[in-house]
Amino acid sequence: MKIKISYNDGQMKQHRTEAPSGKGGYTSERLSFNRKMVAASAAVTSAKSTIHSLAEADITVPRRLLREHFERTGEKLSFTAYIVYCLAQVIKENPHLNAFKKGNRLITLDDVTISVLVEREFSGEKVPEPLAVVAAQNLTYREIHHRIRSARESSGDSMGGFSGMTWIRFIPGFLLKAFVRLGERNIGLAKRYGKVAVTAVGMFSREPVWFIPHGSGTVLITVGSIEKRMVYTGAAHEEREFLCLTGSFDHDVVDGAPAARFMNQLLETIKSGMSLSSGGDW
Repeated sequence: MKIKISYNDGQMKQHRTEAPSGKGGYTSERLSFNRKMVAASAAVTSAKSTIHSLAEADITVPRRLLREHFERTGEKLSFTAYIVYCLAQVIKENPHLNAFKKGNRLITLDDVTISVLVEREFSGEKVPEPLAVVAAQNLTYREIHHRIRSARESSGDSMGGFSGMTWIRFIPGFLLKAFVRLGERNIGLAKRYGKVAVTAVGMFSREPVWFIPHGSGTVLITVGSIEKRMVYTGAAHEEREFLCLTGSFDHDVVDGAPAARFMNQLLETIKSGMSLSSGGDW
């Protein structure tokens, strides 16, 4: 197999030619910058003291409200945006979770900025890129929905397009780990991207699935799959929908008991259908 590198308008493009059958028995290609960045992040964050909580959120009410809105208007609204909205409100009430360590000091951020992984395609490769929803505690559900939807439909052709950090792809591979370590302690980057994150990777699964993620945030909510099952409510059996959620916490900042109380509050908030049930300005 041969690899040909060409440049077009300053952009590096990679062309792969597979080895003919019977000659080598394999193909080889260069790792993309995205794969190198993920590997560097995983190598750094694997050393963090992270605790995980596997939970199920009853999402019957919010899902029904979103379906009813679609039937009335034909507008399909983002469920991920609803999770982000609920998370922002709960973090607002628990500001000690909106913090991170910098040396021997604990830095607490004023605004609840939530980083949401949005999948986009660059040169044929699907890449998760973080979208920072700045000051999410002050946004309505619909405002968060529009920001996420606009990002997913963005046609930008370079990494870092959401934040203006397109230069990040020029960092040499051997410096990526050092960049990730410095970024974890940088107050400017924390204010830009936040220390709270959401990834909805598991919603593509058809079976009950929880994911154990890695990340540099203090609080990371990983959305898994949705399961339908019959539940006895005390009067009758009814079908309800449950969302598999993983809450991950930096144990250097958050102890187990506060993390458990936070998860309970988040699950109750998601279950309530808050903001959606008002029928007003979502």
